[in-house]
Amino acid sequence: MTQIETRIDGILLDEAVTVDLAELTRLCGSSGRTVRLMVTEGLLRPSGTLPEEWRFDGIEIRRARRAVRLQRDLELNLPGTALALDLLEELECLRERLRILEHQLGPRRSREPS
Repeated sequence: MTQIETRIDGILLDEAVTVDLAELTRLCGSSGRTVRLMVTEGLLRPSGTLPEEWRFDGIEIRRARRAVRLQRDLELNLPGTALALDLLEELECLRERLRILEHQLGPRRSREPS
C-alpha cells in the first residue's frame, strides 16, 4: 500500500505585528514595485506617508499575500484583484454573520413540508 504525504505551508500572523515594505515583499513573494502599485491603487493601506515609513499590520499582510496569489493564480490585473479581495472579504463577513445567527437560533431544525 502506498502512502501519500501532504505538506501544507503557512505563516501564522498576529494582527498586532507590523512589518516594513522589505519584509512585506519577502512575506508575500512579491516585488517592492508591485506592493507600491497596490498601495497606489488602494489595495493596501499602510501606516506612514512615504514608502520608507510604511508599516503593514497583520491584516494588510494577509491582504497582500492574498492579492499576490490572486494575481498569480488567476492572472488578474490590479482592479480585478481589488474587486476579488473586496468580494472575498464581504463573503467572510457574511459567513461570520450567518454563523452568529445560527448560533443564536440554536440547532438547525429540519424544514417541515408546506
